[in-house]
Amino acid sequence: MNVSVEDHHELHRYEILVDGELAGIEVYEVTSGQIALVHTEIYEKFAGQGLAATLVTHALSDARARGLLVLPQCPYVAGFIAKHAEEFLDLVPESRRAEFNL
Repeated sequence: MNVSVEDHHELHRYEILVDGELAGIEVYEVTSGQIALVHTEIYEKFAGQGLAATLVTHALSDARARGLLVLPQCPYVAGFIAKHAEEFLDLVPESRRAEFNL
C-alpha cells in the first residue's frame, strides 16, 4: 500500500491518497500566521487503516515547518493533539488551548 499526502492550496485542503486513489481530506483555512484545521474526513472504503492519524500528523508537521500556529477546530485534530501533546501542543496558541479542551 502506497500512501502519500498532498497539499492542494487552491482547494484549502490536504489530500491523502492510497495507491493513487483519494482516501480522505483535511480542510484548512490559513490566516496571518495561523492555520485552522476545520474538518478531517477519511472515506468509508479506507476507514480503520490509521489514515486519519497519518493525514493529521502531516498537516501538523507542515504547519510547524511553515511556522504557523494551529487552531484545531476539528474535534479529531484536537483529540489527536491531546493524545500527542508532547509533540504537537506547542503549535496551539497557549491563550486558545482551553477553547479546544487542551
